[in-house]
Amino acid sequence: MRESSLWRALLRLEKTVIEAVEHDEDEGGCVVVHVRPVAKSRNRCGRCLRRGRLYDAGRGRRRWRSLDLGTMTAFLEADAPRVSCPVHGVVVAHVPWARHDAGHTRDFDATVAWLATQTSKSAATVLMRIAWRTVGSIITRVWAETGGASDQLAGLRRIGIDEVSYRRGRLFLMVVIDHDTGRLVWAGKGQSKATLQEFFTALGPDRCTAITHVSADSAKYIADVVAANCPDAIQVADPFHVVKWANDALGELRLQAWRDAKKALRANPKRPGRPANTDPPHLEAQRVHALTRVRYSLWKNPENLTERQHAKLEWLAVNDPRLYRAYLLKEGLRLVFKLPPEDAPDALDTWCRSAAASRIPHMVDLQRTVRRQRAPILAAITHGLSNGRTESLNTKIRLRTRMAFGFKDPDALIALLMLTLGGHRPALPGRT
Repeated sequence: MRESSLWRALLRLEKTVIEAVEHDEDEGGCVVVHVRPVAKSRNRCGRCLRRGRLYDAGRGRRRWRSLDLGTMTAFLEADAPRVSCPVHGVVVAHVPWARHDAGHTRDFDATVAWLATQTSKSAATVLMRIAWRTVGSIITRVWAETGGASDQLAGLRRIGIDEVSYRRGRLFLMVVIDHDTGRLVWAGKGQSKATLQEFFTALGPDRCTAITHVSADSAKYIADVVAANCPDAIQVADPFHVVKWANDALGELRLQAWRDAKKALRANPKRPGRPANTDPPHLEAQRVHALTRVRYSLWKNPENLTERQHAKLEWLAVNDPRLYRAYLLKEGLRLVFKLPPEDAPDALDTWCRSAAASRIPHMVDLQRTVRRQRAPILAAITHGLSNGRTESLNTKIRLRTRMAFGFKDPDALIALLMLTLGGHRPALPGRT
């Protein structure tokens, strides 16, 4: 085999001529391979690959980082002239071994993208000898090409919409999943009507009419945007979020009861007539302690409670009937979603009447919200649809968000999420 053919095979170069190979000791002992595109690949626009007229020599020769050769870094070096494209104007000429405006070869980009989706942040940066922000730039380039080569929004029928926080300061991503495949199909920066409208604009009017079901957390702005773009779609209230409303109301009620008990304890720190150091725990102290430790018992499903948690709820039934009744109402709402579709409407109406009759402000407010969302809640029961897959995907998104800490902007995070969860995981170069 000729030496140039061996180097082309080793570096996986196509449409490229090997001019020379040298060992550059001044750059820390790296390998520099001098290359040039073959005649048919020269003088083409770096963006659209149209053949253009040579404009000038640009900045002269430049280098592209390639995959390491053993323990030594390797670079490709070539001229980087500029051409005049009839569409994009004056741009740097295309080279077959790298993407436009990239400082790394395609194989280097592919390896980094694979590592970013498979390994930890430190492993990717140490192995490839690059900064983490460079990883963000690379996966953004890789996703721009990967996403542009396939239609992520094709064939959507049943979708789930949710928001996930990616940084402190109430910074959110809007995510859309396909219920039928379980993959992430779109993600955008923000938590607003404008952000969600970007998705439906990308989907287009024809494909919007094909959407049959949309599950979400019943946020009004989501419902308004969905109704405007998919008027025939059935909007489904996510059971997870409906039960979460009840848990939130129950949590606020428990916190209020705990504060009242704490205030009573401060007003009566010890029993009169007894020394402070011999005073046994009085009723207020027991109540504060019990209300502090009953929180997880109120949240858990009854079938998952331990014996000690059952005992805490029994204490609550005797010593705080109001809070215990709110707990029973929360469980009653959860059980509505397990009923057959034909029994759910009457059961939901009965629950609303019970919550209103309880005269517990938190539960009264909750039943008003449930009444407003009655149709989406019953649709969730009828069609057996929820945001369960979305919430499962959100857990993976939060893991990737922690990995992506340090990226300059959310575009790199979105690219990482789409490469990881969008069904287009990058492959290592040279593997089938």
